[in-house]
Amino acid sequence: MNILLVEDDDMLAQAVSSGLKQNQWSVDCASDAAAARLALLDHHYAAVLLDLRLPDASGLTVLSALRARYDATPVLILTARDQLSDRVRGLDAGADDYLVKPFELDELYARLRALMRRSQGLVSKTLSIGDIVVDPARRQVTRARKAVGLSSHEYLTLLALMERQRRVVSRDQLERLVYSHTDCVASNTIAVYVHQLRRKLGEDLIETVHGFGYRIGAPQP
Repeated sequence: MNILLVEDDDMLAQAVSSGLKQNQWSVDCASDAAAARLALLDHHYAAVLLDLRLPDASGLTVLSALRARYDATPVLILTARDQLSDRVRGLDAGADDYLVKPFELDELYARLRALMRRSQGLVSKTLSIGDIVVDPARRQVTRARKAVGLSSHEYLTLLALMERQRRVVSRDQLERLVYSHTDCVASNTIAVYVHQLRRKLGEDLIETVHGFGYRIGAPQP
């Protein structure tokens, strides 16, 4: 599978490209928006890894041009911009997923595989456990088929845990996934939103793994 990596940081581009090749992907690299747009016109890619902060234009211009010609190639945004407004802007422009720098390469590979499965129609577009269903496309949560109202932070906390079912997610990782590093996050903020989610969705939904973090779903035996 051929991947287009759009990244102007040479060291990061080399690290990601090397890792992808070790995982049996072939990689084309572009260091600016103009080169990326040209590559996307000349080649078909299984997915695009797209930095937003490029030297000649925002990565969103590359994404907008791609979607304007009805090209549904999966796009995973890689960026240091982790404020909620930036995430929303990228997703609204047509991105399929969003990964904030710095990131672990193993998570990048997992998200890339998930994007490809979704693009081939091999997985459900919703996340579920018991009678609770999260529909990321509609940003909707239901319990026993009834809509549940959540605040933005409650929803993002739930989504982060649902995407990592059966795995322990630390409080620090949740803070990085849900909140901007520029926000002032109180030490008990995540605990408050977990409490609210339990109240709305069931006390047994989220397990506290003392000393480590939180988990949705029992671990694999």
